[in-house]
Amino acid sequence: MGRRFRRLDDPANFDIFQRWRVLMPPSSSETASQGVPVDEYQQTIRALSDRIVVAQTPIRILDAVKWDETVRKDFLAAKGKAFPAVDRAYYENRPLGFDSVALKQEFQNIERDVTRQLGQFNPVGQIMRRMCREYRMVVRMLEARGTSDFGLISQELYGAASDAFHAGDPTLADLGLMLSDYLNNIAGRGDLKDEPKTLTAKDAVSLLQSRLNRVFGEAEETIRVFESDGIVADAAAGADYIKIRTDAMFNERDVRALEVHEGLVHVGTTLNGQNQPICTFLSKGPPSSTVTQEGLAILMEVIAFASYPSRLRKLTNRTRAIHMAEQGADFLQVFEFYREQGFGMSESYGNASRVFRGSVPNGLPFTKDLSEGFHHGLQLHSAGRAQGQA
Repeated sequence: MGRRFRRLDDPANFDIFQRWRVLMPPSSSETASQGVPVDEYQQTIRALSDRIVVAQTPIRILDAVKWDETVRKDFLAAKGKAFPAVDRAYYENRPLGFDSVALKQEFQNIERDVTRQLGQFNPVGQIMRRMCREYRMVVRMLEARGTSDFGLISQELYGAASDAFHAGDPTLADLGLMLSDYLNNIAGRGDLKDEPKTLTAKDAVSLLQSRLNRVFGEAEETIRVFESDGIVADAAAGADYIKIRTDAMFNERDVRALEVHEGLVHVGTTLNGQNQPICTFLSKGPPSSTVTQEGLAILMEVIAFASYPSRLRKLTNRTRAIHMAEQGADFLQVFEFYREQGFGMSESYGNASRVFRGSVPNGLPFTKDLSEGFHHGLQLHSAGRAQGQA
């Protein structure tokens, strides 16, 4: 029996057609000025979308959960023998910067208006409602900083190391261990030794800025690269900028990886979202987009030959550390895990604090970093299935 094709005016195809209408830029015949919604339907979506963008503006997840420099200095002064001085009161003394009750209500109002104005089954409306629900959950998670609920909500938003792709399959933690074994075999090869890190943060900023200018344009200063002493990672991307940690050291490989991962993917996709004329919410990334973002970034590193064994080990170590914390390991045990991997005290503290930020030193972990391990696990698992080994 031949394949049946539905007519374009078939009601079953209406949502697909509407999705195409909204996500595709308007043609010159549809709009008097480029990027301006021209009919009531598009105007409704744009108005609701803009409300989401405005409502999420004060939410700064990583700023809200990070531990300050005093905690690090006190921990290192104690030679890593005492828990970091972080508890519920620590976070209560660091307000979120917004009214959490009012913000949750605003997302509830937007979700209700999306349903009322676009209907229950409109595809764009479904995306916006999901974003509203996620942002409400994010606010709940930040309200719960320093409590057991923080880690539980984090697992709902970002997943857990015990998650599996399919029933009976290895978990993310299992796949992380498998990849670590592969990397151990690679480590013995002399031709894959790490390059010495001779570039300061200032050097990396200059080099990365020049490379991104060639891609995005120097005149417009589309992407700004600058030093910062307020981040845990070596680098972090914002909407139109990349921050480099002031005391970090780099080599050429590191800068190339940052160019691809932070610049071409994270900032590049954000800039693309900002150019959307109707669905402006596409410029923002709720937690559910993290797996896609990190997966695309890691895939691009591989395609561009910008990744390397020690970088992959950094990602698998994060998965293993989160799994340890989920199984009951405390901060000192995770800190010692990193020491056993050959890291110094300061770097081991930084890695362990990524696991417990937002939580307490003997609490459940913040699982956002699993997104990168998720993609590596998926690649490894897919390769195993292809060879009949999974």
